[in-house]
Amino acid sequence: MKRLIFPVLSLLLIGCGNDPIPKPKAYLRLEYPTANYKKTISPLPFSFDKNELAEPISKVKTLGTTKGIEVKYSQLKATIYLNYKPVENGNLDSLLRDAQNRTQKHTMKADEISQNLFEDSENSVYGMLYEVGGDAASQSQFYVTDSTNHFLSGSLYFYAKPNYDSIYPASEYLKKDIKHIMESVRWNQ
Repeated sequence: MKRLIFPVLSLLLIGCGNDPIPKPKAYLRLEYPTANYKKTISPLPFSFDKNELAEPISKVKTLGTTKGIEVKYSQLKATIYLNYKPVENGNLDSLLRDAQNRTQKHTMKADEISQNLFEDSENSVYGMLYEVGGDAASQSQFYVTDSTNHFLSGSLYFYAKPNYDSIYPASEYLKKDIKHIMESVRWNQ
């Protein structure tokens, strides 16, 4: 019996210690390839530089006077929707108002919406980039125009329920692509 008590007491004393602590929740560390941009001639009256990670642009979708193309990122489960409308008959104010209202619809879920003015007077490209923080459906929206003939708006959407913490890395990567699209837009004359 003495032989049995000593090993059991030893195990109990060694086994007693700090309470176990559960592992904290963690997110995957996501790394994306360096963006390589290539000039893309769109089927609409403008060209822009597109990240080679995105799929080739397949077709134009038409709804009234609006024509749209999609820049799809299957690997990131996201799409940047580009919508083009001609500026005609003094409709620039309504186009600008529509683009701003589209962004403001996200205020119910957004923590913040910041605006970044864009101006490239050499190439007649003027616009605004909206960065939406929080669990909103779209993390980035923008528009560019030459103020006389062309108006292009764009929105970033993911194929998932918006969870800002989870999509943040992909959102930041694609925000850089959106900025590059804005900087590289060239209107066809």
